[in-house]
Amino acid sequence: MRNVIYFFALSLWVAGTLRPAEGFAQLTVSGQLRTRTEFLQGQGTPLNKGEDPAFFTSQRTRLNVGYKAYRMNFFVAAQDVRVWGQDASTNNRFTNTALNGLMLHEAWAEISLLDTNITRTGKELGLKIGRQELVYDDSRLLGNLDWLQQGRRHDAIVLKYAHHGITAHLGAAYNQNRELKTGGLYDGVPTGYPAGTNGIGTMYKSMQFAYASKKLNAGNISLLVFKDDFQKYNLNETGVKVYRKGTRSRVTAGTYLNSKIGKSWNLNASAYLQTGKDKDGSQLSAYMYSVKGLYKVSKHFTVGPGFDYMSGSQSASKTNHTFDPLYGTPHKFWGQMDYFYVANGFGKGGLSDFYIHSTFTPTQKLSIQTDLHHFSSAAEVRNSESQALSSNFGNELDIIATYSLTKSISFQGGYCTFLATNSLAYVKGVKDPQKMSNWAYLMINIKPEFLK
Repeated sequence: MRNVIYFFALSLWVAGTLRPAEGFAQLTVSGQLRTRTEFLQGQGTPLNKGEDPAFFTSQRTRLNVGYKAYRMNFFVAAQDVRVWGQDASTNNRFTNTALNGLMLHEAWAEISLLDTNITRTGKELGLKIGRQELVYDDSRLLGNLDWLQQGRRHDAIVLKYAHHGITAHLGAAYNQNRELKTGGLYDGVPTGYPAGTNGIGTMYKSMQFAYASKKLNAGNISLLVFKDDFQKYNLNETGVKVYRKGTRSRVTAGTYLNSKIGKSWNLNASAYLQTGKDKDGSQLSAYMYSVKGLYKVSKHFTVGPGFDYMSGSQSASKTNHTFDPLYGTPHKFWGQMDYFYVANGFGKGGLSDFYIHSTFTPTQKLSIQTDLHHFSSAAEVRNSESQALSSNFGNELDIIATYSLTKSISFQGGYCTFLATNSLAYVKGVKDPQKMSNWAYLMINIKPEFLK
């Protein structure tokens, strides 16, 4: 925490002594304090009978400093994430370095490759370098995972172009475990934190992507091609990974559409294919598609159906047909209780999700979101004796209320419940599951602006 205090003090000193002249540059300093108290009774995975629920409070503290000047934009976000009571109250060092929540969330600079007289016409060409969030479209495949207290970021470089409603980005990253004198093998396990920024348990060695979008009269359409590469490995006699030269490459490509239809309907649709090889070297052939419609009943109430489908593999298949949703925000799409495509696995059978979404906004400060999901496996489910099980995974109800006290202070509370089936318990490895799972939370979000 001491480093955060130093960073905070330095930011205020810069703001007070080196504040730039009006019209030439701009310095901004802002922060965030977000606490979330949670009651978990089977969140992520059903509990076995006899297991007790959990209760804790986690906190994210962020300090953001931004600086804009001629043809340059600079931004740094330092954050500390921890659970209340994680550290000894009299200890000025971290209790457990593996749980050290102090880190640099973002640290990037963006430079304009065009002069001001050109950018004033609406054309943009820039280069963004450093640790940054990658957020595209609805955050399904590339998002900042802001629900997670530590969030998600990438060490990358992105070339950005925009003109006449067209946006195009080219990005790339290359990861290493440390500075090396020779070689370049990467084990995909960053020091001090659990491996992986998605559900496959490892970080990519390198990645490259191309993104293009076009504004429509009532929405936008986009294309994404994303390639991530994983270090090759073999298993020795004892089953330990031995990394070797070369990578296995996976390519994901598809399109996204967001459009208004008339005055009352909003349509969201996307479709993506995955090919190449997975991190373990198996041939990959997978796909996903989604469609969602929202009808505006009144200025206070919207409701509509949606359907998501992610392909999955049969147990005997040599080709991997399991679609992986890359580095997006699973919490936003496949149930607030995070049963799918997060840290808790559910096999390789894929997912089918039919849901009804509604939002009620009785006042400008209060909104209530309600989602009802029906989940099932995309592939056939068989037990260890090869007996067919029901593909039905169960139903989830999510109710989330958000109240904005001011522009900087908001409260959010939620209650979610999952009625799981024996099939879901089997694919999650729960032998004697409780029939109902529950999760409730209260979150307070404070985002002050110190200088703007």
